[in-house]
Amino acid sequence: MCLICGWMYDEAAGDPEHGIKPGTAWADVPMNWVCPECGARKEDFEMVQI
Repeated sequence: MCLICGWMYDEAAGDPEHGIKPGTAWADVPMNWVCPECGARKEDFEMVQI
């Protein structure tokens, strides 16, 4: 979950609009990827249980 805006990365959905295929594990998301909602860096995300 993005600590800035609350957007949640879903591994099953990925982020295909920004080059992250569905099924991509969070660990495999590149470090230069940014939150599609607010532009926060990957370091600004925290793992949450849903």
